[in-house]
Amino acid sequence: MELPVYLFTGFLESGKTRCIQETLEDEKFNTGDKLLVICCEEGIEELDPTSFAHPNVAIEYVEEPGDLCPELFESFAQKHNPKMVIVEYNGMWMLDLFYTRLPEDWFVCQELLFIDTTTVKTYNTNMRTQMVDKLQSCEMDIFNRVPDDMDVLELHKMVRTISRRAMIAYEYADGTMDYDQIQDSLPFDINAPIIEIKDSDYAEWYRDLSEEMEKYEGKTVCFKGMVARGNNPLEKSFAVGRHVMVCCAEDITFRGLVCKGTNQLKVKTRDWILITAKISIEEHKLYDGKGPVLTAVDVKPAEQPEQPVATFY
Repeated sequence: MELPVYLFTGFLESGKTRCIQETLEDEKFNTGDKLLVICCEEGIEELDPTSFAHPNVAIEYVEEPGDLCPELFESFAQKHNPKMVIVEYNGMWMLDLFYTRLPEDWFVCQELLFIDTTTVKTYNTNMRTQMVDKLQSCEMDIFNRVPDDMDVLELHKMVRTISRRAMIAYEYADGTMDYDQIQDSLPFDINAPIIEIKDSDYAEWYRDLSEEMEKYEGKTVCFKGMVARGNNPLEKSFAVGRHVMVCCAEDITFRGLVCKGTNQLKVKTRDWILITAKISIEEHKLYDGKGPVLTAVDVKPAEQPEQPVATFY
């Protein structure tokens, strides 16, 4: 039987423990079924089982990231036989470690990120990799301790540079909470006869295209990119794109698109081109499924951009 997992992430003293405490005190959530809480860090605040809605909650601790493994989780399940699991995850541990160590029948049904607004700038500057790691997969970001007079646009942008799908909530000092209503506009006109993508906007355009491919079906786009093609000189297609950095140099990855019907073009790997092409969404081996495929309308040699690696900021 599958075991649902609620994953609470965030850095030390970000409010994870308080939210878990309040959740387990709530009769609507904690209905009396056996629950297991797995704590992966110990902060100043600790869970108080005496205040839980029901005395049905078992708590286990994991002290080192190397201890995470399917066998450990399964031993917890055999010991407590829970119907649901809550994990308070250590903000300094990468999430891939957790997801790859889960037993096959455990599944994360919700991932929440808690962020202390008073310290988020420091974490975002000095621990950018860990910050992006938590932002990119969570379904809701909860900014707490938000000053009443703060313009939340900066917080909104911090999330949206990494994730456009996550919900965002702002919790103020008086306990009130608002949900993000800021509407994002794309820095290019998707309804133009030819969608012009500036060098500085490639990363955002590539992400939008990847997340909402269907809206680009039949559109014509113009952008500057670098060629990447295989060793087969008879290959009729190649990839064109940019290297994209999400948070730091270690995560720079080439993000390219298939361009077909261009076997007569004399372009080679690492050539920079200005390409105007029509987009179709179709199956291709490069995507291992459906993806955006370009059919070139016009291709011209181009100079490398001043900033060859595309970023979101």
